[in-house]
Amino acid sequence: MPELEMFFDGECPLCVREVRLMRRLDKRGRVDFIDIAATSFVADDYGKDFATFMGRIQARDLKSGEWLDGVEVFRRIYGALGFAWVMPLTRVWGVRQALEAGYSWFARNRLRLTRRPPECAAGRCAVPH
Repeated sequence: MPELEMFFDGECPLCVREVRLMRRLDKRGRVDFIDIAATSFVADDYGKDFATFMGRIQARDLKSGEWLDGVEVFRRIYGALGFAWVMPLTRVWGVRQALEAGYSWFARNRLRLTRRPPECAAGRCAVPH
């Protein structure tokens, strides 16, 4: 039974690479990976708009219903995959700020870095599936 739902952009090559790694590590099925680029995905079903899902990585704790975003998503997922020992290191002063700044920069520039048009942020991506 999954503990977390992770929402990822299946049209982002970097995101897909990371999710492939996570899926290989998820031997106990603790994470339900949801592709927001899939034609069947409806953001409203989760009480959020598509731009929110595209703006920063999102996850939901299925036990508490708590929504997570940004670096905290990676902390929780890798913790669920057996790497909980790394989590305290990511909260050390300086390391935490660097991770947050790095992820925020990536999130703002993800479409440009993956050579995708800005229309993708609004769900009107011309990239073929």
